[in-house]
Amino acid sequence: MADALLIFKPDASYRLAARAGIWGWLSSERGWKVESLAWFQPPATLIENHYDFLKGRPFFPWLVDFMTALPLAVGRVSASGETLEKMRHDLGETRIAQSRPGSLRERYGIYGGINCLHLSDSVESGKAEVERWAKFVQLDEVGVNLAIDSDKPDHTYRLRSLATQVAGGIHVELASQVIRELVAEESEIDGEQLQALWRITLGALA
Repeated sequence: MADALLIFKPDASYRLAARAGIWGWLSSERGWKVESLAWFQPPATLIENHYDFLKGRPFFPWLVDFMTALPLAVGRVSASGETLEKMRHDLGETRIAQSRPGSLRERYGIYGGINCLHLSDSVESGKAEVERWAKFVQLDEVGVNLAIDSDKPDHTYRLRSLATQVAGGIHVELASQVIRELVAEESEIDGEQLQALWRITLGALA
């Protein structure tokens, strides 16, 4: 068995129906085991190092903001290399528009890199990522109890349609406002945290 890093990105950490669906899959532990889970707000330096292969890309500043604006559910999974490949298949391709039908990202992802979950893509990257993140957050116990169901609405498909409009410059102001309203309905946060979630969601569409 090998280690893999698991991160619920902001869209999966705070959109409760999406989080419940993803956690239901993870907690089924079909050949893998969730070894740890904790709430943790990553510093910018950690995210910059984690995504160093994307430095210089136009969206990199947004990506750092996306991954540091709010506390995230972060954990460690143990799995064989073969099982990790299966988990990655279940998760789906990185970009939402290319995610396999029936995958978690096709089911819950909104647009582009707003794609729910980070999961190490190989045994080698898992080892390196867990070693890096373990210097910042405890990765040896499950300290968070997530629910596998939610009474909050799941607006994924409508959010995806609206996000496509905003990114395409169509009805930008109106579609952006409806995105804010739907995200608020899906979550339990308010105030500055909700404002941050709105900012980083709409920032992906600019």
